[in-house]
Amino acid sequence: MTTVNVFLPEALKSFVNERVGTRGYSTSSEYIRELIQKDYDRERLRDRLLAGAASPRAGVADVGCFDRLREGVREAGRR
Repeated sequence: MTTVNVFLPEALKSFVNERVGTRGYSTSSEYIRELIQKDYDRERLRDRLLAGAASPRAGVADVGCFDRLREGVREAGRR
């Protein structure tokens, strides 16, 4: 892991400290790391959704399609 220094105005530092105290984080680093991870995950999801929207249609999403998806998830859970 590497270290990154972040300089915050006093108001933001107080906000971070309040979040750490009320949300169960051990340190401000833990809180900020989680914020960055959530932003990273949102960006990856956004990219995947846009790629899916730009892809050609694969067929109709009927009841059978969702049944096959559910079965695939169940099989993956058994592995």
